[in-house]
Amino acid sequence: MVSDFARSWLTRSAPVAAAQAAGRPVVALESTIIAHGMPYPENVCTAREVAALIRGMGAEPATIAVIAGRIRIGLSDEELELLGRSGQAAKVSRRDLPAALAGGGLGATTVAGTMICAALAGIEVFVTGGIGGVHRGAQETFDISADLQELAKTSVAVVCAGAKSILDIALTLEYLETHGVPVLSCGQDNFAAFYTRDSGFRADFRLDAAADQARFIRTKWDLGLAGGVLLSTPVPQAAAMPREEIDALTQQALAEAGAQGITGKAVTPFLLDRIKALTGGRSLATNIALVKHNAEVGARLALALAQAGRGAGAA
Repeated sequence: MVSDFARSWLTRSAPVAAAQAAGRPVVALESTIIAHGMPYPENVCTAREVAALIRGMGAEPATIAVIAGRIRIGLSDEELELLGRSGQAAKVSRRDLPAALAGGGLGATTVAGTMICAALAGIEVFVTGGIGGVHRGAQETFDISADLQELAKTSVAVVCAGAKSILDIALTLEYLETHGVPVLSCGQDNFAAFYTRDSGFRADFRLDAAADQARFIRTKWDLGLAGGVLLSTPVPQAAAMPREEIDALTQQALAEAGAQGITGKAVTPFLLDRIKALTGGRSLATNIALVKHNAEVGARLALALAQAGRGAGAA
């Protein structure tokens, strides 16, 4: 149960507050993709286009960030610009949230951080690009994203294009299974792999229709089975990149990161930026396409969950 004191850290934008007061669905969006995942101005342009897409489908977008000691649920154009241009936004996951709020600085929420804030705000659906996961070589480094633990404990549905292909996807899926996180797939049987459509690994269940996805998610939560649900949907075919090419570039970028001593939170931004350079910008175009597609799927899911209502399976 979320306390009123925890919610006192939230500041909702006027559009988000109005949508929730009217019972309209809200879709959470992360801010790390703006501050660390894409270069300026593509990051801010994409954030605005994604928000407009969600709004056009009948839901209200809510980009989440930490600004001046507050968890902001929904950002203005000026605040998006601040995140996109400052270069000073800290990455905020579960462990970082207290420090970011207490320190009063600028923070961009990760998948885990956004899930926590969305749950505090009563938002059930969160759209991201790709989740974090078990990093390659984790048998030695123990480098496992906090996103996976958050999926196990926080009841938010996360729509993504699978896990980033720079990760060990097989171990990521094993970790999610161990912690009881259902992995759904929309549009194909297999789990997606960010830049590429097919990771080569099957999802737990394929549910293409938003109404079926909502029924599954609502049933899980009605049963008291806390924790998230992961919904994977592949990048559109026209924007997808060949798996063989991405695998080769990932290996090269990982070797460069190791040689430069890049570790921890700095690894993913380095790899994404390096792959962008090695592909001549094609990977950025793919990233933008998959985020927009995820937003469409997430908006449909939010609308279906709102229509399904809460507690429909209760006796």
